[in-house]
Formats: sequence, C-alpha cells, structure tokens
Amino acid sequence: MTITPRRKLPGLLLTTASALMLAGCSSGGNDSKPAPPPTASNILFIVLDDLGLDQLTSYGYGGAVPPKTPNLTAIAKAGLQFRQAWAMPTCTPTRATFFTGRYPSNTNILNAVVSTDLANSEISPYEVTLPKLLRTQGYASALIGKMHLTGTDLGTAANLPYGHQTMWKLGWDYFDGYLDGAPYPIDTRAGLSNVAEGTYKCGFVSNTTMDPANGADFGACYAATGGCESIARGEGIATPGRSCMERGGIFDPGQSCQATPPGHLDFSAQNGYYTGEFIQSWADGRTRKTTAADPSARGYRSTMETDRAVAWASQQGEDKPWMMSVGYSAIHAPLQVPPLSLISESTPGRNDNLLCSPASDIEGVPGQITATIDAHIITNLMVEAMDKEIGRLLVELNLAAWNEDGTLNYQPEKTNTLVVVMGDNGTYVNSVKFTEPGRFDPTRAKGFAYQTGVSVPLLVAGPMVKDPGREISHQVSSPDLYRLFAEVAGADVETEVPASRPVDAQPMLAYLTTPGQGPIRSLNFSEMGTNFTNPATTLTPQPCVVEAANVCFTIFPNKALCEDQSGVWYGADSGLAGVPAEGFSQCGQVMSYRKALDAGDQTDVLPDSQKAVSDGRYKLVRLNRKTYTTDTANPINATYLDNQNTDELYQIDMAVPNPTLDRSGSAIAIGSPTITDPLPAEAQQAYARLKAEMDERDQVASYNYQYDKLHCPGDGNRDGVVDQADLDNWAELSRLNLNNGVAQSSWYDFNHDGKTDAADRAIIEAGLGAACALSPA
Repeated sequence: MTITPRRKLPGLLLTTASALMLAGCSSGGNDSKPAPPPTASNILFIVLDDLGLDQLTSYGYGGAVPPKTPNLTAIAKAGLQFRQAWAMPTCTPTRATFFTGRYPSNTNILNAVVSTDLANSEISPYEVTLPKLLRTQGYASALIGKMHLTGTDLGTAANLPYGHQTMWKLGWDYFDGYLDGAPYPIDTRAGLSNVAEGTYKCGFVSNTTMDPANGADFGACYAATGGCESIARGEGIATPGRSCMERGGIFDPGQSCQATPPGHLDFSAQNGYYTGEFIQSWADGRTRKTTAADPSARGYRSTMETDRAVAWASQQGEDKPWMMSVGYSAIHAPLQVPPLSLISESTPGRNDNLLCSPASDIEGVPGQITATIDAHIITNLMVEAMDKEIGRLLVELNLAAWNEDGTLNYQPEKTNTLVVVMGDNGTYVNSVKFTEPGRFDPTRAKGFAYQTGVSVPLLVAGPMVKDPGREISHQVSSPDLYRLFAEVAGADVETEVPASRPVDAQPMLAYLTTPGQGPIRSLNFSEMGTNFTNPATTLTPQPCVVEAANVCFTIFPNKALCEDQSGVWYGADSGLAGVPAEGFSQCGQVMSYRKALDAGDQTDVLPDSQKAVSDGRYKLVRLNRKTYTTDTANPINATYLDNQNTDELYQIDMAVPNPTLDRSGSAIAIGSPTITDPLPAEAQQAYARLKAEMDERDQVASYNYQYDKLHCPGDGNRDGVVDQADLDNWAELSRLNLNNGVAQSSWYDFNHDGKTDAADRAIIEAGLGAACALSPA
C-alpha cells in the first residue's frame, strides 16, 4: 500500500496532486508537471546532535555495525554530500556560528552554555542574526527543538536576560523547543516515587525476564490526562512497562486501574527522551512553557520535534517564504532506547532485553566492554529512529513521499525548498565508531578539535542543485551556512551586516549551482574555549572525569550532569573513598588521586582552549591547558602551576574506508609553545602558513575576551562607540530578569560580576564618546 502525505502545506512547489502521483511512482520516471515556484525558496535546516561523520555509510564509514540511515542517504543521493565539513568541537559554539556567521572567538561563545556561565557568552541581541537577515527578504522564521543558544530558566535564570522571549528577541518569529543542552537524565524510577533510584535503568518497568526481582508482566498504564488502561505481556507486547512509556504514560506494575491515579505516580519527573519541557514564543512576544506533566510534552523526542515542525509549517501561507530550523535531540546523551515502532525488525538490538537488564551491569573491565557495546547498540537504534522521523518530516512537508516498499521518494527538483542537514559536532566518546570502516578515535571525539571531534556530515539538496549525487571534497565550515542561506534568500550580507563587524562565513552557493567549482575556502578553522563564568551563581563547577576519553574538566555544576555524560564525579558527595565530602575543586587534585590508585593513569586536563586550522592536507592543533603539581600522598594539596601552549602538526586525509586522522602519537611534530624542530620542506611551508593563521586567531580571541574590561568598556552592543545607545540598552536590561531587585547577567555586565547594575552604568558614563577598534590592529 502506498503511503501519501496527510495534508497539503502552503508555500511548497510539490502540490497535493503531484505528491499523489509521485507517491505512486518509483524515484525515477515521474513526468508530472510541478506548479510555478514562488519568488524565493523555502529553507529547511536540520541539525543533528552529536552525530559525526563516523556514523554514516553514505560517507563510507559507520563501523562494523552501522546504523540504518536510508532517509539521510536518500537526501545525500538527491543532493550534495560535503566530505570536509567542519563544525566546532561542542554544540553551542557551532549553533551560534550557523546564525551569526562568526567564529566563536568573535562572539565569546566558546563552549556549551551552562547555568553557571554569563550571558556575555551567548548570542547578543545586537547581532544581525540569520532570521533578522532573512527578514529583509520577507522570510518568516521558526526554530524547533534543540538549539542550545541561550542560558537556562533553572533557578533564578541567572543568564537568561529576556527570559522566554529570548528567541523572539534574537529574531525568530516562532520558537517551539527547549533551552537546555540535552534531554534530562533517564528517570530510573520510571515515574514511580515509591521505588529507589536506579531500579529501572532504561526508564521503564522491565518485564520479568529482564528483571525477575523488579519487573512486571502486567499492570496499569496511566496517562497524564488521568485515564488508565490495563496492559499485559503478550499479543505483540513484550514489555508492558516499555509500551506504556512509549505512549507517554506511567506504568504501575502488577496493579489494576484505579478511579483515582495513585499518589506515587510522578508525572512531573523528566525521563530522558520520553518527556520534554517546551518553551514557545511568538512574533508578538507571547510565550508559553509546557512541562513534563502536560500530555503534549510526553512522547519520544524525535517524534515530538517532527510533529512541532510540521505544525508550524502547515500554518504558513503560500505568499511568504520561510526558513525552519529543526534541532533533533538525538543522539545526545542520555542514550535511551527509542520506540519499537521506529525500528525495523531486522535491526540488531531491537529486541535485546539485556540492554535494559540489571544483568548487563557488570563490574570492572568486562562491565566497561559491555557498557561500550550497549552504547553502540542504543546509538544505532536512536540514529535509525531519528532517520525515520526525518523521512516523515519530508513527507509531511510534501517534499517527498513513501514508495510502496517503504523507501523515500525524494525529488528535490520538484520542490521549492532547500534542505540542509548538518551535525553540530563530532560524536560523543561512547558512541564513536572505532572499528572499520572508519576507525575514528573515541579519545579525541566531541569536545576536541581533532578530526573525530569536528568532522561532521553536511548534506544539501534542493531545486538549485545542479547534477545531484555529487560529493564536494573542498573544505567548508559551519559559519559558511550563514552565507549560503543568505545567498539562497537573496539577502545582501555586505549591506545588512555592519562593515565594522564582518562575518567569517565564506560563500558556498556556487558548490550547488556550478559543478566543478574550485575551492572557495582556503583554510578550515575550528575552536573551543572557556566561557565567562558567573561569580554570582551559588553553584560551583567541580571536576568530572570521562574515562573513555582520559579527560578531566570542571564545567558541570552537579553530579547528575557529569554522570549523564558517562563521567565519574569528583565533586561534592561523590561517594568515592578518599574524596572529601565537599569534593575536589580542580583537576590537579583528581589526577593526583587517580595516580595514587594507578600510577599509569593517563587522565589529563581538558584544555582551556583548543584551535585547529587545516589546508585540507596538513592540520595544526593548538592547545592551551592548565598544569598542576602532583601529590599522590595528599591529593588535596595539588596546586595550579601555569597554562602551557602546545602546537601539534598532523597530516590528515578523510579517505574511504579508513581516514588518516590526527590520532595520539601520529603528529609530524609537537612543540611547546611552538614547533621549532626542522620539518621537511613541504611540511615546513604548511606549518608556516597554518601558524600565521593560528597566531592571528589567537590575537582575535584574546582581544574579544578582554573587550568589556580592557579594550572598550561600555560598548555593549559592539558597534565600536560608547554612546547614548549603550545607556539606553543598559536601561532596558537593568530592569529585566531581576533577582533581589537587581538585574542579573547580560551583555551590559561589563565587570562580569553577574549583575547589570549601577556599576555598569558608571562604566558607560566614564567611556562616553570613546571610539574603539572592534578587532586587534
């Protein structure tokens, strides 16, 4: 039976009639005549979370057991696949580059934003963001799902100056997503307040085969609306608790339905990918928050994100072009099994009860191996589920149709919509495909400027793509999408963006329209650093160690966030023998502690900053990291020494089946602070060029990091002048987001004390009339 789109969406070239014809045909041979296109192309931008190049078979990688991605492959075949696309090493910096066209060191958005950061490390409302730019050409814009561009509304919302209106202030006409960087951790109580944490590792009540002690084969499934149905094992239901969770309910094991839901059902609890906390904002400034207890916020994330995207697009008229950015949460941690309905029967692990069984929690090295296998299996399931939802998104937008065999029939030349799919950074350590084909490096994955951390998929399809099915081997970087979208929309970057604030984005439309186009970008660049920390918050980040990457960092303010990233917490209440109750405060203490237990421990400190630049063959990585003394007898006495720079030069080649990567031990040369040993002539020439670029980027980063306090105090809107506009902006922000009567962090918090107060106004007044350089000379 052929499945056809369920509704006609306005503004798309593929009409209902042609969609029906397309759905009944194979991918070739459709001779229906499309309707005339509107004046400008719609833009659908899909962002994949923590999904690097290593995952995809369309690139020739995927490891020994790759995830099934037929719909992403269909997009690649119908358009272009970029082999040397770089993102930043972590999500917020990359996502900010999409919408500002600027590298992280030009915006001070240097790492994933957490609740203890200042708003100064978030997108400024004074930037010409992409939705603002496209508005000049009449575009409506929406942002759906995860984007992680702002602070959080947790606690006092210390770094969210405009609250739930933030996305509207940044230019989006509509927002329906969440502010956090990832789904909440899995609720191992499965919504039951009368059981202990850790009882149900996958977030649902197990069956008795999986867990004889705590499982159940029948029970009552309560909905958030108050309704209930009895559900039992059998007749297609293998695990009643899982089936109930997939329906958005909470399963009361071994019980029958009651007229009044029992008090131990906790619908307010977040449960990984099966609940959400969605913020909506509209063009008129209205906002609404939906919590996990609301029926509309319960379901599977990838499905809810698709539903929300389709709902907005269905409301758009045919006379106005639109851009919709859809951020899928997958495959960010926590890794959690998706609904069975989104996984094909033949997929390995689909019916594997061991994944969610206590029997898989084996201590020691075998447990680590088991955990890695489980992570890879669940990652594959999550990728396949998301791929299925991406296919549904295209179908319900009338951009494609399902063939009778269930494959996607996507002919972008018959639509009026550009479709772009890109990852926000490399895959996270536990999910990296480290076997052939690919052999990527999990110890240098997300969070690092090495190839596994920054090489991401970039797929582009649309009616303007000539000779689809091509692969582009030239370098592109995540900021370049800013110019691509502007070019497609007909927006003039040079006219709309102040000349004093030029973007880093390079044009890339020619890759779509001109087969054989030569390289446009001569160097690729990626970076991450340390955001401005908010001293006014009561939370203090403490050390977390991700053992799979041999790295210690102090970014997370609590144990739950650390463990959600498969880390070992060394902060307060770690529960580790020999660790003080108040926890360690820095990684030097942690490394001393670990050396005392194992002299061969390889844990190192996550660099404060990482930068990478490449000409496509040679790659320079520059690291700046803290060093500490070592005291294995009394780890608490380990102290900070200094920060050290290190340059590492590599040869790279993203070849198939196994690329040449910048692995540990594979550097051509290493120098601290720079390489001084003689190099072969070609490598020496490459290093000189890459080093010159790196030195310039270092100067830019240093200048912008000190802009508020040193180079131009008082210029909060970054227009190079301290003037009345800055006083007006301060006046607005100083009345917003109050805590104990004082406005919290904002872009006008010049002394970075977490307050926008009279002290900041005094800084503006002292600098009135000053004209400042916006970059180093």
